[in-house]
Amino acid sequence: MKKNSLLWILALIIGVAPLFVSCSDDDGGDFYPTYTVKVQLVYPASGDIAPTEGVAVTLTGNGQTYSALTDNTGACLFIVPNGIYEAAASEQRAIDGFTHLLNGVKSGIAVTGQWNAADVVSIELTESKAGQIVIKELYNGGCPKNDGSGQYQYDKYAVLYNNSNETATLENICIGMADPYNANASVNNYVNGELSYAGAGYTPAINGIWYTQGAVTLAPGEQIVVALTGAIDHTLTYTYSVDLSEADYCTYDIADYENTSYYPTPSDKIPVGNYMLAYKYGKGNAWPLSMVSPAFYIFTTKGVTPEAFASNPDYHYTGGKEGNIVYCCAKVPNEWIIDAVEVFSTAYLDTNKKRFTDDVDAGSVLLTNKLGHSLYRNVDKEATEALPGNEGKLVYGYGLGVDGATDASGINAEASLKNGARIIYKDTNNSTNDFHERAQASLKD
Repeated sequence: MKKNSLLWILALIIGVAPLFVSCSDDDGGDFYPTYTVKVQLVYPASGDIAPTEGVAVTLTGNGQTYSALTDNTGACLFIVPNGIYEAAASEQRAIDGFTHLLNGVKSGIAVTGQWNAADVVSIELTESKAGQIVIKELYNGGCPKNDGSGQYQYDKYAVLYNNSNETATLENICIGMADPYNANASVNNYVNGELSYAGAGYTPAINGIWYTQGAVTLAPGEQIVVALTGAIDHTLTYTYSVDLSEADYCTYDIADYENTSYYPTPSDKIPVGNYMLAYKYGKGNAWPLSMVSPAFYIFTTKGVTPEAFASNPDYHYTGGKEGNIVYCCAKVPNEWIIDAVEVFSTAYLDTNKKRFTDDVDAGSVLLTNKLGHSLYRNVDKEATEALPGNEGKLVYGYGLGVDGATDASGINAEASLKNGARIIYKDTNNSTNDFHERAQASLKD
């Protein structure tokens, strides 16, 4: 019996041994070492906002995204295989009637065999405040021509929306776009891998700005459509385009921008007092909002009129191309910026570069242009569903996302608005979280 038992144990050991051998690093098996990575959120030095538990942090690399929640010190742990990672965090706090937005990203985290578990990855959080008015939608990429001969691009528009619970009145609303026009263009604004104006407190507005002639007042949930080119019914010629003849406002100032392809005489349904005026300090006969990947933003001047600001050479610089007026920009103080959306092109995934600093917009949204798509803001599902008047009015089953990017709330915002609901949109100052590519411009719904 003893001999048989010993033989049985020996056979068992021999049979199990290959299982251990097959997991070793030496023979190319399936075993991969993992490493503990500690991420620490670093809050602004002002001390007004302290660390808290439950903040979502992501670690992305090797085609995978890992998530963890912070403890009450603002730290969290990940266990991941080796690779190059990017850590990111977004948080918002309601304090004294303002929404404080905190965003931070740390790239190039090399987790290798030399990784020390005692090392800490720090994410510096940048603070900003959310304005009442948000960019609900940006349609800039154009659409196909009826005969398939190319694309039509003179039908751009933006929708501005009061996302707050209070009436919003702004003495003027200004529109700008950051340098360069396209996210994939050669950029001289980067020095040692960082934007040259990072920390300077301003964002460049290239070529010129547009501004309303007077105050704009929007009730909670109210919006305005701004025709950025061609305040006419484009569908009369191009079926896939949009009707901008009934836009609330339009950009039209032939003294500065006289190109009639961009700016035909506006529809008589738009009051002359709702024409947005321009101040041009660069060169060109049109304000060339990129149809590929613009960095688009709205702002309001404080203590000075838009024209006085834009005409003051003390605010001017040439966007990293010294002495070239074609690239002349105005320095818009970041505290004036109400909202922004950074657009990246799906055709240039490897060369897109940020033009907004984290306190203006910490992310980006992808666009496939020429197809009639738009960039549309995501719904804040929890806040929208919590509104008492929305009961029975919200429409679900949203299906207009593109290539897997969609509104995770599942709420069809436009259908719900038409059904009498009020929508609260996400506003984290991070276009990655706040926007998605929509397969059809909302004015076509």
